[in-house]
Amino acid sequence: MIDDILAKFDGAFAKNTIRAYRSDFIQYQTWCGHNNIDSIPATADAMAQYVDYLATIKKSATIRRRINSLGTILKLSKHYDPTNQPEVILAIKRMHRKIGRAQQQATPLTKPLLNQLLNNCDNSARGLRNEALLRLGYETMRRRSELCAFKFEDICQAPSGKPAIRLKFSKTDQFGAGKILPISQELFDLLEKWKCIVSDESYILRSISRHGYIGKNLNPASISTLLKALQKDLNLNSDEQPLSGHSFRVGAALDLLEQGEPLERIMLRGGWQTDSTAMSYLRNWIY
Repeated sequence: MIDDILAKFDGAFAKNTIRAYRSDFIQYQTWCGHNNIDSIPATADAMAQYVDYLATIKKSATIRRRINSLGTILKLSKHYDPTNQPEVILAIKRMHRKIGRAQQQATPLTKPLLNQLLNNCDNSARGLRNEALLRLGYETMRRRSELCAFKFEDICQAPSGKPAIRLKFSKTDQFGAGKILPISQELFDLLEKWKCIVSDESYILRSISRHGYIGKNLNPASISTLLKALQKDLNLNSDEQPLSGHSFRVGAALDLLEQGEPLERIMLRGGWQTDSTAMSYLRNWIY
């Protein structure tokens, strides 16, 4: 059922979005099966029960995302969408009162920590790849999937003549209007050096096997794993929170704030469309 529905979504949404829709619907469908409830047509009572169930095992941000996904799937497939009905709205309010709205924030990768990680990168292929990941992630403040989508052909010059990289698509730019992001001369030179090693002009970030084989691309999910491994190599205190794919965005935003940059400029650099979203990244780390 879900494959037939999502086949119509192909091309209208990013592949990661469709993958998330499929996963969210299958989770709901499985719960319905265990409770002898039809997943389609969906009812407000069933959806409210599902929210109550999720409130016992998931965080509020995950629950809101799942319900939003289900609403989108049902609405765009011309099925009844009960997610905006009073029963579901009240269930979500109960959920918030029960478990709260707070969500765990990514550990910031600020400049001091970035420099420590960069100092641990050697001149091997793996070391250069890791340095490219660290500098590219911090300077562009992009999401994991966006970092992995950068290609060497995207490296360009800004109107000022300084080095830049072209962001073709993003989470907030699904239709490819594009954006030019400034990068440092140091990163530009590093990418040129890295390009000579990988010997083609496709994706910048690549996987590297334990035997040293350089792959054709890098899975976005691997970024968190790589950052945790680099962090572990520093032998920091055991109470240090692990880095994740969003650590670049949080860390760079905090550094910009510390430098006195206005919120509007931080939002522009990070690609946030509302100040409330940008502040959700910053508020837990402002002392």
